[in-house]
Amino acid sequence: MPALTLDRLEKRYPGHTAASSVSLSVHDGEFISLLGPSGCGKTTVLRMVAGLIEPTGGRILVDGRDITALPTNRRNIGLVFQSYALFPHMSVFENVAFGLRRQGMQGSELKQRVDQALASVRLSALGDRMPKQLSGGQQQRVAVARSIAPRPSILLFDEPLSNLDASLRDEMQIELKRLQREVGITTLFVTHDQGEAMSMSDRVCVLAHGVVQQFDTPEAIYHRPATGFVASFIGRPNRLTGRVVRATGAAAAVQLDNGPMLPASAAEGMAQGAAVDVVIRQEDIRFADAPSPGAATLAGRVAMRSFVGARVQYLLAFGGTELIAEAVTNGPHAGLDVDAPVRVAIAPQHVYVTARAVQAAAA
Repeated sequence: MPALTLDRLEKRYPGHTAASSVSLSVHDGEFISLLGPSGCGKTTVLRMVAGLIEPTGGRILVDGRDITALPTNRRNIGLVFQSYALFPHMSVFENVAFGLRRQGMQGSELKQRVDQALASVRLSALGDRMPKQLSGGQQQRVAVARSIAPRPSILLFDEPLSNLDASLRDEMQIELKRLQREVGITTLFVTHDQGEAMSMSDRVCVLAHGVVQQFDTPEAIYHRPATGFVASFIGRPNRLTGRVVRATGAAAAVQLDNGPMLPASAAEGMAQGAAVDVVIRQEDIRFADAPSPGAATLAGRVAMRSFVGARVQYLLAFGGTELIAEAVTNGPHAGLDVDAPVRVAIAPQHVYVTARAVQAAAA
């Protein structure tokens, strides 16, 4: 039996649908991320699960029990907010104990439960500290300890790392994943950061305009995007336009507007001449010293060069088409100068083709 089931969950407002028929089945102990840009509906879904927003339609089931109409305090769900929401006048111990006291727990049982929660987040020695005496990462761990102390069935995170600096965010990704594995609690994690979602999750649910675009493993979402939106949202995309010049079964070719022709893996349902959107990820463009069999080999020049730490980013010009590509800093193509000639290879499976968005909108 799934630990959490969302069955055609919806939230409609006058003139706007925030979530449309969202259906997910989450296994016990799984770490699931809701991923998408601002306004895609991910926080709306999370808050419906938490009981903070009333659904317009659909059901929410935890361990097979329908909790859709239950108030928040009867759902046995833990929620960690983006702002941590610690009580500044309470010690770390009292912050963690707050929910337990409201449940009527006291004495040695309460102390044992708080101590266990603080030990889980490696803050046992800081129970007497006040929140203002803690770092951002420590405050985040107190918020997690407070949420897991009541032993909820489901743990929800609402963009919990967005307030942290980059290095601390990386550290907390590891800490949260380690904690989730050790505690074994089913987790729903909201983020707009694909790096967080891909590195931490067992499965990722990509949302756009309130609709589930794909729900699968990080590897499947990255290598086999189900929609044009997923292809353009995951990774570092080059977004282009063109027309289908050949479409035969699983093989296709696309003529880029003002640019070269590229083979593509498929253009299903698209007739010759159809206007299309094309996505090619920066990381899928390979620098080539010789033609690559089965791939499109393009010759052009370096228009711009940017050093970004672990990689060098290039803006490459191929006639009227510009593509952004990247090379590892210590690799053989990291030292190309502006105006240097360059040759790249692009495999057909890395050319993602979908019907042009303006046509879809008009339909």
